[in-house]
Amino acid sequence: MRFGVFFEVQLPRPWDETSEERAFAEALEQAVLADKLGIQYMWATEHHFLEEYAHSSAPEVFLAAASALTTNIRIGHGIRLMPPKYNHPARVAEALATLDLISHGRVEWGVGSSSSAAEILGFEFDPHDKEAMADEATREVAKMLCTSPYPGYSGEFFSMPARNIVPKPAQKPHPPLWTACSKRATILRAAEQGIGALTFSFVNPLEAKGWVEDYHRTFEAECQPIGQDVNPRIAMVTGFGCHEDPAVARQRFKGGQDFFGFALAYYYGNGRHVPGLDDIWKKFIESGDEGDTGYGDATPFSNPADLRERYKIYEDAGVDQVVLLPQAGRNRHEDICEALELFGTTILPEFIERDEEAEKRRSVRLAPAIEKARRRIADPAGTQAPDPIEAFGLRSKRAASELSVLLQKTKAEDV
Repeated sequence: MRFGVFFEVQLPRPWDETSEERAFAEALEQAVLADKLGIQYMWATEHHFLEEYAHSSAPEVFLAAASALTTNIRIGHGIRLMPPKYNHPARVAEALATLDLISHGRVEWGVGSSSSAAEILGFEFDPHDKEAMADEATREVAKMLCTSPYPGYSGEFFSMPARNIVPKPAQKPHPPLWTACSKRATILRAAEQGIGALTFSFVNPLEAKGWVEDYHRTFEAECQPIGQDVNPRIAMVTGFGCHEDPAVARQRFKGGQDFFGFALAYYYGNGRHVPGLDDIWKKFIESGDEGDTGYGDATPFSNPADLRERYKIYEDAGVDQVVLLPQAGRNRHEDICEALELFGTTILPEFIERDEEAEKRRSVRLAPAIEKARRRIADPAGTQAPDPIEAFGLRSKRAASELSVLLQKTKAEDV
């Protein structure tokens, strides 16, 4: 089993002029430390307008900076918002490929659509369409990344003529695909689409085995790939805090996780946010709400011995990756780095040692299902070359002639 670290770039009020700059600088330092320790993945979310909860609105920029400062850690979009109202599919393909090239093939491509009214209504589209929009865009971006030229598309939520999307990614046919999951139904949907399940439901380790078994059973029986390859993996996000004294670990990190849960419920369920004016940290303190972390007695804030046993349960259940969430609420940067250092020197090495053999067993077990799923992937280029007139979005030869005259006239005027 492998490990990752997750970044929302949370920033509770009050702020000063340097708060956001400092938050990103600290997040990058944590990513560099994770790479140094041998943690295999880093993930950055994409959210818009969710003040205090997530200031990671341009993850492609943050991840590019991280890729330049690190060597081995996988660079994960956790996730990229795919509805075209957020990001045009061609721009998603271009940014993904560029990031994959400058990181020398280390990108993981997570996709999703968000369930936040602040985001969906901020970009002015119908929330009932979000999953269909994300699926349509994901399917087409996967084609854009591996066809020359991309044959064009006329769909329900976006259309574009034939173009050759450049650059192309280092990983072929495209970086591994994941999707955000928060309940059993979305895990099964990920399996049906042949993509990794990046779960944000903070599943108790004792519940993980059932989720993993359901995913694999569905992948083997029902997979119809949405991308141009499959990535049957399961990652589970969990709170994190590590100290030799469990009481200190809980004291340092539980408050940040409680705020995470409160702010999540605020934006995704109960809150009516006044942009730029409401103080979520103040509401959190006034509520006295410690949040529902769903951990029960299996706390994720403890000493190395306890955490080792917790992660071993995930490993035995068949989870491919545990994603640690140390950067939450007002958790201090110094405490986060200290906790990661302790984890990296006392817990991580034995999991790395076991991972190579586990990966071999996994490959053998899933090979027939992977091959079966790959046979269902359609030719991304289609069966017909693009028409030279239609390739430029022109409906007739007359329109093509008129465009040619217009371009010549513009060129003459520029000279």
